[in-house]
Amino acid sequence: MWLALTNLFKARWTEEIHLEWTRNVLKNRPDLTLEQLTRTKNLMNANVRDCLVTGYESLITAIELPDPDDRHVLAAAIRTGADVIVTFNLSDFPFLALEPYGVKAVHPDNFIQNLIDLNPEAVCAAAQKQRQTLKNPSKTIDEYLDTLLKSGLKQTVAMLKSLYAG
Repeated sequence: MWLALTNLFKARWTEEIHLEWTRNVLKNRPDLTLEQLTRTKNLMNANVRDCLVTGYESLITAIELPDPDDRHVLAAAIRTGADVIVTFNLSDFPFLALEPYGVKAVHPDNFIQNLIDLNPEAVCAAAQKQRQTLKNPSKTIDEYLDTLLKSGLKQTVAMLKSLYAG
C-alpha cells in the first residue's frame, strides 16, 4: 500500500477484488478478523486517489480466461485503461488472452523492480514506512526483508538489500 502512495503508478481495484483478498487473508490468517480487514479496505479506498473501479461489470461476459472467476479483474483493467495487472497468478492471465486489450500480467517482484529502477528513493521510503507501521510484532530490517522474501519477492529483496547497503 505504501507503494501506491508514491504516485509512481495508479493503483486500481474493485469491491470484488477486496472481497477476494479479504476472504483469502481470513482463510490463511485466522488471527485476523473481518473487522480488521474491513478497516484496512476502507483505509485503502480513502487514501489512494481514484482507486475504486466501477462500471466494468458489463464487460465480464465477453472475456475469456482460464478461470472465469478472474474475468472481473481484466474487465476492471479494461475499464480503466490499465497497462498491467499485478498478480502472483500469472497463469490465470495468459498473454494471448490479455494482448487484445493492451494489458500485460506482471509478477509483483518484476513490478516492484521496475519501480525501484524508476525511483529507488521513493520505493525505499515506502518500504521503510511499511516496516515502521508493523507493530504486532515490529520487525527489524532483516525480518522485514525475510517476510518479503517468503512472499515471493526474491529480486526485490536483493535490490533493496543493495540499496540499504549503499
